[in-house]
Amino acid sequence: MSTSTSETLGGAARPERTQRLQADGALALITLFWGVTFVVVKDALGHGDPFSFLTLRFSVGAAVLSALAGRQVLNPVNLRRGLVLGAFLFVGFALQTLGLTLTTPSRSAFITGMSVVFVPLLSLVLFKRVPKVTSLLGVVLAAVGLYFLTRPEAGGEGGGLARGDVLTLGCAVAYACHITLTERYAPKEGVAGLVAVQLWSVALLSALCLPFVTRRVEWTPSFVAAVLVCGVLASAVAISVQTWGQARTTAVRAAVIYSMEPVFASAYSVALGYEVLGAREWAGGGLILLGVLVSDVGAAAWAWWRSRPRGG
Repeated sequence: MSTSTSETLGGAARPERTQRLQADGALALITLFWGVTFVVVKDALGHGDPFSFLTLRFSVGAAVLSALAGRQVLNPVNLRRGLVLGAFLFVGFALQTLGLTLTTPSRSAFITGMSVVFVPLLSLVLFKRVPKVTSLLGVVLAAVGLYFLTRPEAGGEGGGLARGDVLTLGCAVAYACHITLTERYAPKEGVAGLVAVQLWSVALLSALCLPFVTRRVEWTPSFVAAVLVCGVLASAVAISVQTWGQARTTAVRAAVIYSMEPVFASAYSVALGYEVLGAREWAGGGLILLGVLVSDVGAAAWAWWRSRPRGG
């Protein structure tokens, strides 16, 4: 290949690489926000049962987005795709909640985070897409980091998977399906309608669960604030940014970025004085961040290396 041809191809690829880096940055920001709101959600669940909170949270987010999206909500494509994505999102939330009642929080955090491993497998099976080497290396680093950070063996009873672990594993698969399909379904523009349908789906399915659970809601200022913050910012805004970002990057890279959520949650918890991290947890967080860098920066460096001008 001539130098001029290489330069032309490299120049054409630069806007796409820039878009991917911008999308990855946006996904990192919402992951930071999700990690911070983890503490908010934990406090809110002290004043209300999980399904009542989910119903209120997603109803608020859906109402806000529906007002912005208008007729986009009733678009047949948005309805069809939004219902599918919303179903997987709800299953993930529901199984994680049920699993938490039967396993330890550390094991739940680790198993949920293992969605980062399932995403490349689903991408290969569903769409015949082979992830890049740098992305797979990032997945491995993130998975090992999650193990060290969350200490899933702490408080466990013997070996093997408990019933709660199996439920949480189903949650990880559901989240992986949501991430993988979001890449395929996400439009380049006008994401509000698609996300609104998702949020209404989660709200409705959560409401349908209420007759079968013990309902409890204490309308304290902190609970109401949690519903509004999580409904508007962590759901409506964050999932819209997620959808926008995943239309411009790969599901595998997005999954590696999302694996930083427990890192941000732990850092915020430490800052508030709720917990103290040891050397193992810090090492785990460092490995997750390294996995993100390898998956993101490593992919850009590899693309630059392949597209660099060659003589001849």
